[in-house]
Amino acid sequence: MTVESLIDTPSELTNSVSGSKCAIVLMTRIRLARNLAGRAFPGWADADQREEVLAACRGAVTGVTQMKRSLSVGVVDMDDLQKQVLVERHLISRELSGSKAGSGVVINKDQTISVMINEEDHLRIQVLRSGFQLKKAWTAINDLDSALEEKLDYAFSPQWGYLTACPTNLGTGMRASAMMHLPALVISGQMEKVVRAVNQLGMVVRGLFGEGSDASGSIFQISNQTTLGEAEEDIIKRLQSVLQSIIEHELNGRQKLIEADAGKLYDKIGRAYGILQNAHVVNSAEAMNLLSLLRLGVDLQVFPEETRAVIDRLFIEAQPGHIQHAIKHGLEAGERDCSRATRLREEFAKFPAPSFAPNGKN
Repeated sequence: MTVESLIDTPSELTNSVSGSKCAIVLMTRIRLARNLAGRAFPGWADADQREEVLAACRGAVTGVTQMKRSLSVGVVDMDDLQKQVLVERHLISRELSGSKAGSGVVINKDQTISVMINEEDHLRIQVLRSGFQLKKAWTAINDLDSALEEKLDYAFSPQWGYLTACPTNLGTGMRASAMMHLPALVISGQMEKVVRAVNQLGMVVRGLFGEGSDASGSIFQISNQTTLGEAEEDIIKRLQSVLQSIIEHELNGRQKLIEADAGKLYDKIGRAYGILQNAHVVNSAEAMNLLSLLRLGVDLQVFPEETRAVIDRLFIEAQPGHIQHAIKHGLEAGERDCSRATRLREEFAKFPAPSFAPNGKN
């Protein structure tokens, strides 16, 4: 498998029809940080040491059953556009995309598992699932981790658990997260309050592409902060409880918006639909916000349920890397915005018209 053939194949996030039926959770992800015993952490390793770890880890990862017929590629063997597309699909991190020689990634053919090598840690193992599927993601990554541990000697301390480059990952080395669509909390100005409450519960809220990124399209990542002194199953159980609470707040927020001024809310959705059908210049942030309103429209039965998959796919395919990859060359920002608008007009020319009930009530 080549990088190009992988990119040209629909991913877990761009083909979410098979995901769980939770409208508010777009994706669940679990990541494990692992290091090899007796080896310098990537940030301290010299070029030869990094290459040795890369070779050992690539051999082990491609040798397990879950990663048969996978893509195994070094970071230096990908061009900037290919790396950007993989970042946008959440298959590699921005940190790995900017790393030096001696780093790589192994991605399974379904794009539900990726193993980054020599990012901050020797191994960053992650499993992605569309929808709200924390337990399934945990089962999958636990099985993969066990298979790899039979082939690799992990750095582990009876006192501190799995040893990691950053002390905040000590213990389980696990980050479990969900990507949530929370437009009502954003529109009503309640998101800041939710963030504070979540932080007090030992969770962290980030934007679409993790730490330092914006929450465009009202999409947020919620994940655990604590990895030490708590079992993996307990972390997942606690996160699941927090996510359920956020879902309830979002649903309540939507109901309050409808009760307060349904016409105003439906006007936002209708205007977003009109812009997507007719605009000739659309930047990334605007595209995300417009798509977010249409996705909310699906939840409110303004659009049929089957259109949700189209919108979720466009959340990814409207990103700068995907827009450029579609035409096979780089573009300046202004050119990207024109190409994105063209792509969106083509998609929404086939989209069903909104169905608003009389008196602003659906």
